[in-house]
This record gives sequence, C-alpha cells and structure tokens, in this order.
Amino acid sequence: MASEEITEKLQQGLDQLGLTLTGHQKAQLLAYLDLLGKWNKAFNLSGVKDSSEMLSRHLLDSLTLVPFISGSRILDVGTGPGLPGIPLAICFPEKTFVLLDSNGKKTRFVFQATLQLGLANVEVQNARIEKYQCSEPIDVILCRALSSLADLVNMTRHLSKRSDSKHRSRIIAMKGLYPVDELALLPSDFELVGAKKVDVPGNTGERHIIEIFASE
Repeated sequence: MASEEITEKLQQGLDQLGLTLTGHQKAQLLAYLDLLGKWNKAFNLSGVKDSSEMLSRHLLDSLTLVPFISGSRILDVGTGPGLPGIPLAICFPEKTFVLLDSNGKKTRFVFQATLQLGLANVEVQNARIEKYQCSEPIDVILCRALSSLADLVNMTRHLSKRSDSKHRSRIIAMKGLYPVDELALLPSDFELVGAKKVDVPGNTGERHIIEIFASE
C-alpha cells in the first residue's frame, strides 16, 4: 500500500502536469507502483529501486504523454514492465493499449499487473516488434526506451505503413536530449511532425516528446 508521502507526491505531480484523474484512477496508479516495487525486488524489472524515484522516473514520466494520445488503438513497443502503457491505459479506459515486449519475464509481470488492476483495455504481447502482426490498424505507436529513431521507424514500418490500407500510424518516441543526429538519419518516407520539451515532476533531466509520421 502506498505511503502518504507517495500519495501526496502523485497528486502534486498530477497538478504540475495539469491532469485531473478520478480517485479510482489514482488508486490504480499507486497500486501499479506498489506492484512494480514488489516484483522488482525479485525479478529486477527496473534499475530504479526507490519508490519516490520510481514515481517520478517511471509513472509521472509516462504521464507526460497524456496530451499526445489520440485514436482508439495504441501500441507500446518495448513496454518493459508496462511503461508507459499501463499508466496511460489507466488514464484512457476507453482506448485499447497493446503492450509488447520480447522479454517473457517482463510481459508476465505486465499480464499479472493488468489482471490485478482490472485493466480490461490492455492486451499483452510477448514478441519481437519485427515479427508482430496486428489485424487491426494501430493509431499510435509509442516507444519510451528502445533504439534510435531510424531503427524504430524501420522496425515498425509494417505496422505504421500497412500495405493493405492507406492507414498511417503516428509514432511517438520519448527521448532525453533533443535527438538532432537521430532525426537527421530518419528514412526519407518518414517526417518529423512535432517535438516538444516536457518537464517531468521530480526529475531535473531533459525529456523530449518526438512525433513522427509516415508519408505516402
């Protein structure tokens, strides 16, 4: 169970981000943080051990994406222990989130967490992104901690530029410093459509949200 200090820090972080959540959603976020802390001790899901640091570097960091989420089906590539997918799924119960990772240990945790949190809008996939196939179009592809932007768009090309339709997915990548060199290496059929520096409550490090779109 979350301490009073963590509960207060969550509310302060939400206030800083300008987010208004229900009591149930806040309880789910805290329950997820608690689960992650407990499982992390046994399975080393994250290098961050301190609960207060987890709140800032994992939970609130993920929630900086809230203003960028649109559409009905969102894919979280390399979700690890469910970041940013689980916090976002809690905020958007009406949208479907597919949480994908090739690490079975981490997807087992994600599956268990979604069960315990009662997240009916989450699908967990244990697979490599290059091999993953989806019968339904993906509106947004998220990536928080994977590879370079060029590698990301190339690995997800079969999903963002489906050959069976004209549907195009928006790719949103979370980066630290503004990735000048990575953007210069983007394939010519992908373009930068947005880049915004965001402040993560409780964290002084830089964070940029990069939006990329596949052209015709």
